[in-house]
Amino acid sequence: MATQYSISGTTAKGIAASVERGVAEGALEPGTALPPVRGLAERLGVSPGTVATAYKELRQRAIVVTRGRGGTVVAAAPAVASRRPPRVPDGLRDLAGGHPDPALLPVLVPPSRLSPGARSHRGTPRLARLEEAVRDWLEPDGVPAEHVTFAHGALDLIGRLLSVELRPGDAVAMEDPGYHHLLDLVTALGLRTVPVAVDDQGIRPDALRTALRTGVRAVVCSPRAQNPCGGSFSAGRRDALVDVLREVPDVLVVENDHASSVAGVPLRTLTAGGLQRWVHVRTVSKFLGTDLRWAAGACDPTTLARHDGRMLLTSGWVSHLLQETVLGLMTDESTRALVGRAQETYALRRDALLREFANRGTRAHGVSGLNVWVPVRDESAVVNGLRSYGWWVAAGARFRTSAAPGVRISVAELSAADAVRLTSDFAAVLGESEATYGG
Repeated sequence: MATQYSISGTTAKGIAASVERGVAEGALEPGTALPPVRGLAERLGVSPGTVATAYKELRQRAIVVTRGRGGTVVAAAPAVASRRPPRVPDGLRDLAGGHPDPALLPVLVPPSRLSPGARSHRGTPRLARLEEAVRDWLEPDGVPAEHVTFAHGALDLIGRLLSVELRPGDAVAMEDPGYHHLLDLVTALGLRTVPVAVDDQGIRPDALRTALRTGVRAVVCSPRAQNPCGGSFSAGRRDALVDVLREVPDVLVVENDHASSVAGVPLRTLTAGGLQRWVHVRTVSKFLGTDLRWAAGACDPTTLARHDGRMLLTSGWVSHLLQETVLGLMTDESTRALVGRAQETYALRRDALLREFANRGTRAHGVSGLNVWVPVRDESAVVNGLRSYGWWVAAGARFRTSAAPGVRISVAELSAADAVRLTSDFAAVLGESEATYGG
């Protein structure tokens, strides 16, 4: 509470730093109300304008939000404290992380010839051979790949684009439920999230149209393996979404195909629909290695120029050593075979879990990707109940904006026998909490 943390400072910068310190240390929790401007100004012996300037700076940096008559409060996911998942308790089977099965990842071997460290690569930031490999990867899926760029992962690429295209206070249409790190990133950039409902076919056209009417400047969505619900665009859904997006040609459409080669379903991309502003983003962390912090983006010429212009001013380029490693894996026949086996294995494991849930009368979602989403009434009851049986699943709260509760279960390392035991334990948990939780 604000009464338990004494905000200090005699300048706007000092007051803002004091509040930020309280948030970072956990003394000012999300939702905590800050003192009214005049009251804090009187206590600190400064002008109300000084406090107002401090609060304005905190709002622009997404540390606090203003709720009209409700005053100024600490943001739900302040930029100084990302919603990291809780530590997995000792002795529990981790089904919350969303990570690939290590047994289905190739061995990472850096190239034998290291990139010369004495010169800058700003003039030639991308390996031409990797650019061509990326085009060969994207074009069979219908993604226009004339203009491609690289970044240090999907969040790096998306964050850079949003920071160039938008200004604090602008709105971004986001999937709900959606990827929690992307939700936190939007907040950290000082942008507003406008939730868009999803189903088994991804974002819903009616919900997207409603969001666009609020004046959003960008849309971030997943064409398949939607995280956490596993939705995937059908051809009809893709066409309906393209029709909606054509009505707003200036809106940047960010398509995050994070699971790509192991999603388990075909890609039906928005980028083939003749949109003016778009980027299709792919990473390799789900099938080549979680430590390969590399992403490729295909985009329109304007988006390419803005992304690369900002990168030139910051990191400059993605390490050529990293690019050589990615290129070696992408063009290696044995690695390609392993990725194909991973895709088949994840599909079998996902389908096995969905089948067992259906057999027990429990509704679950996950037509693609590495996760299954199970709607529940009480996330805490399910998470804590499964913990007593030795399972650790992800509560849906960190993925949701306004969507109904649920839990996310990662299937990457879940065998068919595991699926039988897990769903049996899940049913037992529902039975044990039936008085307050109806299933």
